[in-house]
This record gives sequence, C-alpha cells and structure tokens, in this order.
Amino acid sequence: MTPPDPDPALGPDPARVQALLHGSLRRERAHHDACRVALAAMIDGAREHVVTGADVSASGADAEVLGYQLRSKAKELGELPEGPLFFGRLDFDSGDRGGEHSGASYHVGRLRISEHPTRPPLVVDWRAPVSRAFYQASARDPQGVAVRRRFGWAPGSMGDSADLTGLEDEHLTEAGAGEADPGERELAGGAGGLVAREIARPRVGPMRDIAATIQPEQDELVRAGLGVSVCVQGAPGTGKTAVGLHRAAYLLYTHPQRVQRGGLLILGPNRMFLSYISEVLPALGETGVRQSTVTDEIAGPGRPVRAEDDERAAVVKHDARMAEVLRRALYARVATQEVMDRANSLEVKDDSYRWRIPAAELARIVAGVRAEEPPYAVGRERVRTWIVNRVQREAERRAGPQTNAWVRRIERVRSVGAYVEAVWPRARPEEVVAELLGDAGVLARAAEGVLGEDEQRSVLWARPPRSWKSARWSAADLVLLDEVAGLIEHPEGYGHVVIDEAQDLSPMECRAIARRVPYGSLTVLGDLAQGTTPWAARAWEPLLGHLGKPDATVIPLTTGFRVPRTVVAFANRLLARLDVPVPPARSLRGDGELRVVETTDIVGDVVAAVRRALDGDGSVGVVAAEGEVAAVQEVLGAAGVVVDGGRVAVMSAKAVKGLEWDHVVVVEPAAIVEGEGATGRGLNRLYVVLTRAVSRLEVVHGRALPF
Repeated sequence: MTPPDPDPALGPDPARVQALLHGSLRRERAHHDACRVALAAMIDGAREHVVTGADVSASGADAEVLGYQLRSKAKELGELPEGPLFFGRLDFDSGDRGGEHSGASYHVGRLRISEHPTRPPLVVDWRAPVSRAFYQASARDPQGVAVRRRFGWAPGSMGDSADLTGLEDEHLTEAGAGEADPGERELAGGAGGLVAREIARPRVGPMRDIAATIQPEQDELVRAGLGVSVCVQGAPGTGKTAVGLHRAAYLLYTHPQRVQRGGLLILGPNRMFLSYISEVLPALGETGVRQSTVTDEIAGPGRPVRAEDDERAAVVKHDARMAEVLRRALYARVATQEVMDRANSLEVKDDSYRWRIPAAELARIVAGVRAEEPPYAVGRERVRTWIVNRVQREAERRAGPQTNAWVRRIERVRSVGAYVEAVWPRARPEEVVAELLGDAGVLARAAEGVLGEDEQRSVLWARPPRSWKSARWSAADLVLLDEVAGLIEHPEGYGHVVIDEAQDLSPMECRAIARRVPYGSLTVLGDLAQGTTPWAARAWEPLLGHLGKPDATVIPLTTGFRVPRTVVAFANRLLARLDVPVPPARSLRGDGELRVVETTDIVGDVVAAVRRALDGDGSVGVVAAEGEVAAVQEVLGAAGVVVDGGRVAVMSAKAVKGLEWDHVVVVEPAAIVEGEGATGRGLNRLYVVLTRAVSRLEVVHGRALPF
C-alpha cells in the first residue's frame, strides 16, 4: 500500500526523504565503484600502449614522438593522487531547453574517465566545455541544466566509495529554482552547505585544488583564452592563487600542444610557497609543469648568491633605469666611430688572392649593424656576415658564383675573426656587470644623466674583485646579470607564465620575466595592499608595462570565500593607511572568530592562545616579528607545545605571504610594523599577517595597535 502524500503545509515526510536520499547515495556509490574500475583499466591500458607502441612501424622520429606521448600519458595517470573521482553532476533538461545535451546526465570530476573511448564518459573533466555549466548555471540562466548535484565526501577521503556521505541538488528550471531539496538540505546542512563546508574545511598540509568550489567570477578568469593576458587584483581569501593554478591546468587541457611546445611556468615568491602549492596541478591531472621563483630562474649556473646589498643599493639595482645603464655599459665595448676612423683596412686571404676592404667601408658596416640594435651576440655575427658578403661580391665579379663551403671558409679566416673581435668583442654578463660595479669611471660614463652621484656610490663595490670570476654576487646583482644576458642573446621563451604575488616584483624583475614571454601570455596575480618589498607596486599599470603586457586587463576579485567576515573587517581597518587604490574586501563567510587580547603578560597569553587554537581542528600559525621567532618557539616548547613537527608552525611575518592556517595567533603587531624598518611597508606586512586565518584570528598585544 502506498502511503498518502504528506500535507505540504507540514513539510516532506522525513522517512520518505531519508529513503530517497539513501537510495541516491547507494546509486552514486555504485557509480563511483564503476569509475574506479574504469580508471584502473585506463591506467593498465596506458602502460600496455607504452609496450606495444615500441613496436610501431614508423620513422625513427615519429616512433620517438609517439613513445614519448604514450609514456607521458601513462606517467600522468599513474601519478594521480588518490581521492574522489567526481564532485558534481549535471542533469540537463529534456526537450529544447536542454539544448544539445537534452536529457543527458554527466558526472563532473578532475579528469575524464571512460570504459571505452567510443562510449559516453563515466566522468567528464571539469575543464570540458560541457562542465562550464556546473560553475556558471543559475536560476536566472540555467544554461539547459535542470538539476545541479554536489557531493559531500568525508574529509581526507582517499576515494573510497563509502566516504561519499552527502549530496545536494539544486533545481534550476523548476518553480523552486535555486533551492535544494528539503532532504538534501537536512543532510548537507543547508542549501549550498556542501560548498560552504568544503571551502571552510580545515587547512592541514599543502594547498588543495578548488575544482569542486570554483565560483562563477573565478571560472571566467580560469577559462580566459591562451592569447589573453590578465591581471587579477585579488583581496585576501578570494582564491587568486587557486585561480591562477586552475587557469594553468585549463590551458594545458584546451591547448596541450601549443602550451607544452612553448612551456608553462609557475612563478612564486619563495620555495616555501611553491612547496605549499605543489600538489594542486598533479591533483588536477597535470604533471611536469615547472614551478620556480624569479631568483631561481635568473640565477643560472655558477652564480650563487654570496653577498648582500644594503637596502639603498638594492633599490637602485632593481630600478628600471639600470636597464639603460647596463645597455650603455655593454655597447661601450663596440668600437666608436672615432676608433674606426683610425683603423686600417682589412685584408682577407683567399688561397693565392687577397681581398682588401677599406677602413671607411668597415666603419659603415659596424655603424649600420649598430643602428639596427640587434642583440649584442647577433650584432657581432652580423658584422662578420656583412664583411664576408662584401668579399663574396668581389669574388663573384672576378670568378662567378661561390659555394657555401667557400663562404664558410672565408668566415673562418683569421684576419676576419681578429677584426670582429677588435671592433665588436665577445661579452659575458659577468664581465660587463663586474666592470660596471667595480670601476667608478665606467659607472659614471654609463650612468651619466640616468643615476645621481649618490645612487652611483650606493651601487659601487667598495672592494672590487680581482676579476669577474671571483666576484661575489648579491640577489640584486642577479637581475643585472640577467638584463645583460638578455641584451647579448634573447632567452628561450615560455608559452604562458603564471606569476603569483606579482605586486612585490621590481621593475627589473618584471623585465626578466618579460624577456621569457616575448610572444606568450601572462596570468598576473597579486594584491597591491600586500606589497611588502621596497619597490612594491602601488598601481598595476606601470608593472604591467615592465612585464611587456601594458594592455592586460586588470580584473578585481573582492569577494572572499575563505577568510571569515569578522577577520576581513578587522584587517580592512588598515586599508585607508596603505596608499593603494584597493577597495575593501568582503567575505561571504559569516562564521569564524576574532579575539584581541591586550595584556602585560605576552608570554603567558601567547601560550594560552595557542592552546585554545589546539582545542579546535586544523592548523595553527603563530606569527611574530622577525627577531622574535626564536623566543616564541622557545616559550612554546617550554610549555610543552610541539612546534613545527605537529599542527603548530611559528613563522616570521616576512615568511607568511601566500600561506594560510585555520587558526592564527599574531604576536605584538606594533613590533611587526617596526620590523620593516626604512621600507615604509610595515602596515602592508601587518595586513598580510592579519589575513592568513581561515577560521580564527587571535591578536595578542601589549603595545597600542597601529591602527
């Protein structure tokens, strides 16, 4: 006997709702089991293709390319991290409203899973065109979707089907559009509860991907075209780093050959940050992407950083004006017109015949090449080529066309090589920079009208090395060396580069990056309010110009999903004093906790704050001024708190950029501000520190707060 329908005024029948939910969960778990079997078969098949592919009858080059592609695919599948295979489902409307996918249903996950290439997939990749509706569809614009389903998985799940514990359906084309079914609301904790819960899940270990929780405005940025350079001005907690990484994964998926041929580079502010984000791309099925820092990219072999500049010298070296100083220093090595006018003619021996090129004509050759402003090494070879061409024309008038072997022989004539070396000598970046920084006269000539006398003195080495081979380079010197290297010969470029914490880049660092993306595109991520270097940008337009992408669109992300509203409001109190055109951030998270403790017992209250944090779930970050970290570690250790080996990390304010913890304890904000010294960036540093908490922020201070 079928039970009567419940009275709508009384709400749905709980027993019936639970039965429907448990039935749905059973079916979804069974589907996940089928996906697991299919994925295992895909991995085995990829490995088998590597073996059989070795026997393919093809040319050596084709076989090598095919073998590489098969091995790469098998490696990617074999290295996929364990975890749930899907996080959502799209049920398209039947009839015309469903469009080309009418009546179809798709599970959405981090990679495509199928039982056979010709059969409908069991899971579609989150980057596939059909998956866009999962992120963009709404009650106002359902995009053909009748129901969007989200799945709830147990925290830390390794992909066991039993870990699928909840689901939430959002009906987009019915009368109750935009609302979850009552039963799913109850199970998931409210409409949209699964998304909110996933965003707020405790932060333990490396950064996670956000494929399951991408918001519509983030999705627009992720799916921007390969040829488009974008700059994301992202307030704390808006997911700008995740957006950049997911855009990298999206480009690799949609333009695999073009991106892989040019290469894709992720640039982070430091190695700790790179370690934190290192597992995001592999979790999305993309391996082998280079992740680096600007310093590591420009260091090159044999250039360890063994010296340190004072702040004034570093600021001058990072200034864009140094590019002109270095250009002058390099091209000062080319013979001047005055020197050329005093030079003798050039005699080129060709077997028993001798060709002679007048000095005036040689001077015109050098001047003509110089006027074209090619890379220095190209100019040097162009001088050689033009001299050989001059000889070739004379030889062909006398004896007819000459062979390529004849041309190569003339190029190697000793007198030609000696002349080229005399008027356009070889140059090493280390030689040029060492001579510039070690000789006041050379520096004065190159910097005339560009740098003031005080600025020149600030960068001049007090004790020049005996030779460039014994020079001790600073981190700022590396950007000078890279600039000269780029003037000598253009470096190999990338197809796309993602730059995080870009607001802290200097103009010279931006130029180093621009040289590596001459024809590619950029994803620039940052927050002007979080600029903490002496040369940090106060507006995006000049920085984008130095990056070679002045027309890049600046897109603000102001709505946060991770940092709680109460924490964001507290940090926003600093914005008015930061002198940057950044609108106040806002957060959609109404949970979270803020506690401000004014005390005369900093030690005792810091220990108490950490213990309160440990009573909850998730990670704990204790942030102090640079000189106070060791003391804080000692105090916590004496109190029996396991530091750095457990859930608690003690960090200096200078090391936390890009990182986040569930609970953050900030020790003496006034000391953090003062720790920036003459940079004038102390308040920016504090703003960074205050926005590292994704659940709870506790500020312990004995001195007045600096806002």
